[in-house]
Formats: sequence, C-alpha cells, structure tokens
Amino acid sequence: MMSKKKVPLVNRDISWLSFNARVLQEAEDTNVPLLERIRFLGIYSNNRDEFFRVRVATIRRMTKLGKKAKDLLGADPDELLEQIQRIIIRQQEKFETIYQGLLRDLEKENIFIINEKQLTVEEGKFVREYFHDNVFPFLVPIMIDTAPKFPYLKDKSIYLAIKLGRKGKEKKSKYSLIEIPTDVVSRFLVLPAEEHKKQIILLDDVIRYCMNDIFSIFDYDDIEAYTVKMTRDAELDIDADISKGWMEKISKGVKQRKRGQPVRLAYDEKIPNDLLKFILKKIKLHKEESLIPGGRYHNFKDFIGFPNVGRPSLRYHLPHSIEHPDLKGKASVFKVIREKDILLSYPYQSFHHINNLLREASIDPKVQSIKITLYRAAQNSGIINALINAVKNGKQVTAVVELQARFDEEANIAYANKLQEEGANVIFGVPGLKVHSKLFVISRKENDKLVNYAHIGTGNFNEQTARLYCDHSLLTFDKRITDDVIKLFSFYQDNFKAGTYKHLIVAPFDMRKAFIHLINKEIKNAKEGKPAYMMLKMNSLVDKEMITKLYQASEAGVQIKMIVRGICSLVPGIKGLSSNIEIISIVDKYLEHSRIFIFANGGNEKCFISSGDWMYRNLDARSEVAVPIFDLAIHEQLKQYITIQLKDNAKARIINNTQENKYVQPMNGKASRAQDDIYHWLLAEGNKNKNKPDVTSNGIHKAEKAIIIN
Repeated sequence: MMSKKKVPLVNRDISWLSFNARVLQEAEDTNVPLLERIRFLGIYSNNRDEFFRVRVATIRRMTKLGKKAKDLLGADPDELLEQIQRIIIRQQEKFETIYQGLLRDLEKENIFIINEKQLTVEEGKFVREYFHDNVFPFLVPIMIDTAPKFPYLKDKSIYLAIKLGRKGKEKKSKYSLIEIPTDVVSRFLVLPAEEHKKQIILLDDVIRYCMNDIFSIFDYDDIEAYTVKMTRDAELDIDADISKGWMEKISKGVKQRKRGQPVRLAYDEKIPNDLLKFILKKIKLHKEESLIPGGRYHNFKDFIGFPNVGRPSLRYHLPHSIEHPDLKGKASVFKVIREKDILLSYPYQSFHHINNLLREASIDPKVQSIKITLYRAAQNSGIINALINAVKNGKQVTAVVELQARFDEEANIAYANKLQEEGANVIFGVPGLKVHSKLFVISRKENDKLVNYAHIGTGNFNEQTARLYCDHSLLTFDKRITDDVIKLFSFYQDNFKAGTYKHLIVAPFDMRKAFIHLINKEIKNAKEGKPAYMMLKMNSLVDKEMITKLYQASEAGVQIKMIVRGICSLVPGIKGLSSNIEIISIVDKYLEHSRIFIFANGGNEKCFISSGDWMYRNLDARSEVAVPIFDLAIHEQLKQYITIQLKDNAKARIINNTQENKYVQPMNGKASRAQDDIYHWLLAEGNKNKNKPDVTSNGIHKAEKAIIIN
C-alpha cells in the first residue's frame, strides 16, 4: 500500500500554468477561427494576470513562513517562484511567436494592425482628430523626474513610460508617465476602410502618434514611449475590528487591495536602460522574478474584445440556445416542475427559463417567499430585477450575497445595497465561510399548504456567463431535496443552526466525508468483484486526501475516468498506483464549469451535480452543495453528457505527469468534438420529445402524478 507521506502530486501552481498553456494552444490552433485565436491570446493574458495577482502574491507572502510554507505548498516557495518564472518566460516567448503569426494571418485576410509610423497623411489626420476628441481629455501626463512623488501604478492598468530628448544634443532627458485610458476609450481604433482593406491601430499608438501635441510646451523633438504594466497583490485583507460591519470590512479590504504590494512589472524589452532603472528605483522593485520583459504591447486581455472585422468565418458563430422541450411554450414553469424534475444544461439550453421562473414567482399571488444565494450576478441582472419586483409585489425576499466573491466584491456590495433599499432581507454571507452554493427556493401556497420549488446548480445566476459557461441547473419539487434546501437557508439566516441533511451533500459539514464514503464503497465493491467505476467531472482536483482515495481506488481495480478542466494535482497512469485512472481536460469555445459525479454503487448508480470542486477550500472552507439526481431520465442524461465528453478527440488533452497537453487522437479517423456533439444531441432529444406521450421519467402519466402530489 502507498505511504501517506509519499503521495505523488503535481504542484497546483505548476498544474495551473499547464492549464493556461492549453488556452494558449487554442490561440495556436489553425482550426480555430482567426479572430477567436486572437481572443484566446486575450483570455490567456487575463488568466495569467489573475494568477500573478492571487497565487504568485500568496507564494510571495509565504516566503516569510519558513518550513511551514514548504509544508503548505508542497515546495520551497523561493524555488517554486523561480520555476514559475521560467515557465512564464517560456510561455511568453511562445505567446509572442503566436502573436506574430496571427498578424501575418490577419494580413492574408487584408486586416492590418498598424502602428503610428505606418499611417498615411490622411490616416494621420483622422487619428489626430480622434485623439483630440476622444482621448486627450482623459490623459494625465506626469513628469516623473520632477514630480514631488512618484505616481501610484494601478493594478490592471497600462502606462506609457516616456523619454523626452533632443536629437543630436546632450540636453538632459526628461521622463514622463501616462496612463492609457482603456477604461473609458476602446483599445482599438478601426480606421476608415480602404479598398476592402481593414486597418486597426491600438490606442497606445494613437497616443504615441500625438506625443508632440501632449508635450508641445517643451523643447524636445525626440520622444520615445514604452509600455509598462504593474501587477499587484490582490489578496483581500479583512479588518478584524469587531466594531465594524461585514460590508464595511469588505469595502475597506477592496480599497486596500487596489494599493496592494507590487508582484510583477511587465515592460517593453526595448525600453532604455536608464528609464527602466529610474522606474524600478522609484517603485522599489528589484527582484528578477518580479520583472517580465515583453513586447511592445501589454494588457493583451483587451484582445478579448478585438473588433469583429473581416469575413464571418473568422469568428465562431455560436448557435442559439435551445428552449428546454418541457418548458417551451408553457405559461407556468411551476406547473411543469410540479410534474417532473427539470435539468437545464447551459449554454446549450436557455438560461431565460431561470429568469422566467423568478419573474413568474415575483407576480404569482400564491408565492409567499423567495430565498436565493448570489455569488456573481450579471451587469443589469434580470435576476436582481425579478427579486426587486417580487419585493414590490409583497413577497418576502431573502438574498444571501457573498461579499467575498473575488473581484466581484464591489458589484456585490452594490447589488446588496440595491436589494436592501427595495426592502429585501440581505444576508452578507457567513463569517469565515464563503457561500458558493447555487440555490434558490420558492415557497408557494397550494391547497392551503406551503410547498417549495428549489434550484440547485453548478454555476452562477448570471445571464452573461451562462452563454459561455457549461453548467447545469436542477429544478425540482421533490420534497426530499426542497426540505434540505430550506434547512440550509435556515443555517444562512442563523449560523448556529448547522442542521443535518438527509439527501443534499453540504460542505463544510459532510461533503468530504460523503464523497470518501462513496469512493470507499467502490473500493469494497471492486474487491468483491462487483461493478466498480467512477465518472467524475470538475474544474480542479487538488485536495490531497481525495487524491489519495482515488489512488487507493485505482489500486483496488476501480475504473476511474475523469474530466478536469483546470488544476489537476493527481498523476494518472502510474503503474500499480493510478494505472486505472484516465484524465482529460477540454478547452474549447465554451468554458467547462459544471461538476458531475457518477459512482457505480454496485450496479445501482448514484449521480450528483455540485457547486464545488475537490479542493480543500470547497470541501472545508466554503458552503457548497451537491445534489443527488433521483430522476432516472435526468440521471441518464447526465451520464450521456459526460460520456460524450469522454469521447472528445478534437479538444481533449491528456493529463499526465509530463504536463505536455497532448491532444487525444481520433480513433479510426473519426473526429468527435464534445461541445458540438452535446448541442446536436440535446437538439435531437428535444425534437424526439415532441412526439412522446405525456409521461414522466418514472413512467407515470403526468395527470396521474399531479393527482398523487396534490
């Protein structure tokens, strides 16, 4: 048996870098439409920025903890930072190569990204006019060599570091700094079309072109501008002052985070050495691992919003979301859920069904109350509007708003204030426990009895991300589930009422224990010669105890197939230890976000969907919910869903100890792309249902079931 102290694990941060390398592969893949490849560069860049703001910043903090840090990280923090730096620089070199190749591919499509030196006289006039009308009012040039205080470099912003001199003269150079105002002006300016040729200039170069206009009062004719970008520690420090309210503490923490410690300075590698040294001295950043040389442009996250130019085939044309066959054209969502459980699968099926249900609840005179957890809501959220409308219609609305949703704290504070102003009861999470569950429960008076309708899901109540994230929502009237959901909301309202849950698996109370029990059962069944297998889908697999259990299951002969999108610390394929474990990761046009867990259970399969991954934070430090799927038809649907994904040989990469991200190879030349296949499968299933008799998954006619329930 394996020693507990010698569990083979891939470091979580190294595994995450491997995941982001898969994103970079999408930018490199010539089968991906050209404009989407550019946007994947933006996604890669945005991911990397967040990695530095959160993980690298955390590791830096841990360098002060000595041996304890090594125990927590599984590696020496200084050595880990060096390893991260080597990988990042290697990936940055690949990034630059891909970007230059994409520029050439764009030119083949008569799309040109040009700089300020390539403008014609007429184009220059257009750019200068645009600059004065739209850009100049937002510029604040600071003469950093004479300013009394060096300006604070904001996180996520890009700056032009400027050196002003005189050609052929030894006059002392002056230095300036200008923030590029991408928060108010688009990063891209499409120039007037010229004979089917599209030209795009970046805002950075619009400003460079007009440097003489900015510094016209100085006697300088040699002006150089180089991009620099600061990344700061984004960890949220919460004030321990018990006299302050939770919202006040979070607000203060967010403000302090904006002034977090520097983690990284990225800069144009062509920047003059004197200018770079001057900046580094002023910001007191000298560690080599904190300095990332790069190309002319930074903040490639803006390329996620690259203009839609050129032929339609240069971008993905995502199909319209399908209406769920049982909800299509139905006046009342309640009536449908009362008759059968409903599973929604996004983005293939429409999130509007959730909006419709809450909208119906907000005006239905039989509805007494709505309770909901909110982690990340959309801008101009229809969910929030429905809740406000419910309050105005006299319903009791309770919203558990998680103020510690990373990078959404300010938005959540704003929504919380808005809901409170309208009269909703707002609970600001649970102190010491991040509420990450995706729940709502609607209580309705029917036949003089209060009955409940519940939602348990894998993703946020967010209309915008539901178009791009693969998630699931279960809508149910099943009392076994709704009773547990009611209990959980009682805990959110009164943290002393932890409660016991008969059917839901709830973290941090029993999720770890429940999943370990299910794995142990598979181990026992494998040893007894019974069916023993697991099909597991999640975003991240990091928790050492869960990984140890999976190794033990593999050793016992349990067949384990997994889909892990992001971090995976488990090493599959080790002879005698994990040879019965196969893991793939799918990175494609949609972001895989759902969590599905299927256990053979000796031939009587058990299936769950969950809001949480197998990480310490999800199992022990958050409120998460996994729900058992009782409806046999939905159970089979989820099994089919995960089976289709396991067959992917177009966008699936093999997870192994080498971190090479090799693609799964097609068998017999037949390609299978799961995200396309799932859409067509659900579309076909919906069409089949049109011709089916009005029967539930258990074979009971809907009219009969309605009688049984009532």
